[in-house]
Amino acid sequence: MIDIATAAGSTTAGKLASGKDHRQENFPVASIVLKREQRAPIMAFYRFARAADDVADNPTASAAERLSVLAAMRSTLAGESDESEEARALRAVLTERGLTPRHGLDLLTAFERDCTVARYRTWDDLIGYCRHSAMPAGRYVLDVHGESQATWPASDALCAALQIINHLQDCAKDFRALDRVYLPLEMLAENGAEVGDLGGPAATPGLRATIEQMATRTDDLLGQSASFAAQIRDRRLSVEVAIIHRLATSLTARLKTRDPLSQRVHHRRREALWLAATAGLSRLAGRS
Repeated sequence: MIDIATAAGSTTAGKLASGKDHRQENFPVASIVLKREQRAPIMAFYRFARAADDVADNPTASAAERLSVLAAMRSTLAGESDESEEARALRAVLTERGLTPRHGLDLLTAFERDCTVARYRTWDDLIGYCRHSAMPAGRYVLDVHGESQATWPASDALCAALQIINHLQDCAKDFRALDRVYLPLEMLAENGAEVGDLGGPAATPGLRATIEQMATRTDDLLGQSASFAAQIRDRRLSVEVAIIHRLATSLTARLKTRDPLSQRVHHRRREALWLAATAGLSRLAGRS
């Protein structure tokens, strides 16, 4: 059990950290593909998001304790306090770049929701969650690069797809460790599945059908973001987006045929590198 230290009436994000970093994420974060001067601001946002995510997902802290830490992160990012180290670091980057805290504050809304909401009734409810949990990250990266807000719809679609892919890959772990279910209850019911099926050693036919249905809808999101890389002016960011899109397309295809409860869905390192290389070269050649 994690020892939760309390200071000034609230727990600290550091005490609730999982130890996970950007190298363990399913998709590239501030990779060497990007310009050096853009990677540090993106990493500041990632560390802020990682800290908030770890707080929301901590299995030993109470909801009240977790919400207290997130409130400190919110007030620090808004410039009302200096309690959160990660929020102070991001705030400094925002000041230096002349950016607003809107995306970080939107992101915190999702993590606050994770402390109190464990089920989503419909697909639209899940997309509503993604509007806070995923879309702000893409918009922030675009803002750091000075890209047009006209790219936001395609970015939003891709970020939502990435979030849902993560939910599907981790659906059993989220249920067992956190009693949290991102598979819409209506979809489960329509396919004759139950929430408890996520605790089994392998997906039931109904759960399998739900995962396939969600993967198909995720394909639709990837279709909406297919032109995203080509919309981006910064060549390096365009290449990174093309790589992420290719990895996401591959994982979505796997989720249609593999059971995340009993089979490996994640890419092995060599597989990911090959997909990244082919996607990057294709984008440089102007073919995607």
